[in-house]
Amino acid sequence: IEAEAVMLGQPLYILTPKVVGFKLTGQLREGVTATDLTLTVTQLLRKHGVVEKFVEFYGPGLTNIALADRATIANMAPEYGATMGYFPIDAETLNYLRRTGRTEQEVTLVERYAKEQGLFRTDETPDPEFTETLELNLAEVVPSLAGPKRPQDRVALSEMKQSFESALVAPVKERGFGLGQDDLNKTGVVKDNGHRAQIKHGAVVIASITSCTNTSNPSVLMAAGLLAKKAAERGLKPPSYVKTSLAPGSKVVTEYLKEAGLLPYLEQVGFGVVAYGCTTCIGNSGPLPQPVADAVTEGNLVAAAVLSGNRNFEGRVNPFVKANYLASPPLVVAYALAGTVDIDLMREPIGLDKHARPVMLKDIWPTQQEVSDLIASSIKPEMFKRSYGNVFDGNPQWNAIPVSGGELYDWNAASTYIQPPPFFTDMTLDLQPIKPLGKMRVLAIFGDSVTTDHISPAGNIAENSPAGQYLLSLGVKKADFNQYGTRRGNDRVMTRGTFANIRIKNLMVPGVEGGVTVHYPSGERMSIFDAAMKYKAAGVASIVLAGKEYGTGSSRDWAAKGPYLQGV
Repeated sequence: IEAEAVMLGQPLYILTPKVVGFKLTGQLREGVTATDLTLTVTQLLRKHGVVEKFVEFYGPGLTNIALADRATIANMAPEYGATMGYFPIDAETLNYLRRTGRTEQEVTLVERYAKEQGLFRTDETPDPEFTETLELNLAEVVPSLAGPKRPQDRVALSEMKQSFESALVAPVKERGFGLGQDDLNKTGVVKDNGHRAQIKHGAVVIASITSCTNTSNPSVLMAAGLLAKKAAERGLKPPSYVKTSLAPGSKVVTEYLKEAGLLPYLEQVGFGVVAYGCTTCIGNSGPLPQPVADAVTEGNLVAAAVLSGNRNFEGRVNPFVKANYLASPPLVVAYALAGTVDIDLMREPIGLDKHARPVMLKDIWPTQQEVSDLIASSIKPEMFKRSYGNVFDGNPQWNAIPVSGGELYDWNAASTYIQPPPFFTDMTLDLQPIKPLGKMRVLAIFGDSVTTDHISPAGNIAENSPAGQYLLSLGVKKADFNQYGTRRGNDRVMTRGTFANIRIKNLMVPGVEGGVTVHYPSGERMSIFDAAMKYKAAGVASIVLAGKEYGTGSSRDWAAKGPYLQGV
């Protein structure tokens, strides 16, 4: 919303933020990835509290962190709650510019400017002064995942099995799944082309290497490729019910994976390139195969997804997946091979090789030296020049899209994607007096950690949701629903999608998941959208009650616009 206001010529007022200094010392241990470090940082900063603050990373440990790893950490700022996270310019910054095809003149300009401004960091640079500080010894970081419902809920790999089993029986309000003892042993059967596979709680039905930073980070992608190579050579493959995918962060990634000879091995274990851009992390993995969805439904299973994205909020990845874990790309491949998160990969075999011998994770985990050697031999500046040299030319599909031209958009009343927004309909030049609020109805009552994904989901549009029913009424087939994120230019879809997350829990309707509420004074149970429209039509203002961390998570303008248009 702030960006849109500035684009329309309005000033943006911000208070000078507090700056939190995060000191890094030491060096990561063998077998620990940049993703493990990022999840650890996210946990520590969310616990410390950095909302509306800047986070600057500093300290001698920066010398041991590659720029791509720094970008992975900085990119998680929305998840740890900061306005931004950033690193100083130093020799590693200049080396990255050279490695990615910048001219020596450009590199020299960056270096000179940073030094003249006093922004260039060296090992001798004294620690800056900050409002608050934290410190982490990189040697203390261990292989980790985060989940099953929030990116700050880090779980050490060594404790993963115990953590998942505890989450199964933990109360929902404590971020568990609230299963009773009788439900723990339920199973489902995947029946596909005469084959039968029994699955239980924790079955990995989606495993995806997907994200804008993890999939542009050579260290973890090369590690994933090497792990896939070693697994393929041992004859390991994911079970048939695991939906796997690789969405590289750029075409350069595909090029250096090919150059390293790793792409065929990734494809061999199911991780072929499916797209470039937002995929599984935003709910764009597509539907589960029907036999898998049926098996999950049959046993009412807590199925799992393991992905290398930044966000795992409830209802975001897939409607049939309740447990979502963030992990490094090599761990994504490992869990795909295992087919379950209900496993101790530090002590139990990941599977059996072609000779029926058990294979442990440590047997196929690449060394840091193997990863470094491949990066040095496979990634060349020319790759970046080729890929980005014509980035603004577009591709044939993009250039073939018909446009009317002109300075103003030609509104199409039949479009289900873009409609003129109603925000300025009743706007006047005169400032309206502030009216007292009274006689309001409670539209919904939520607990803590209601994220922007709960308020305004960006992924799948359910057929039986208000937005789904609206699209059907316009003749849009279910297969063409696309998702909320692609229809954000249509307020009629997005207002109906507000509070429509399939996992949101309105305390006015105990034991029910989804965007449902009770309308008063009728006492009728209906969708939150329908109730909001009834209140609005009757001239009754509505209010939403929620606990702490309401509105955290992804930047999502419709998490503010949607409730406004519902009359909240």
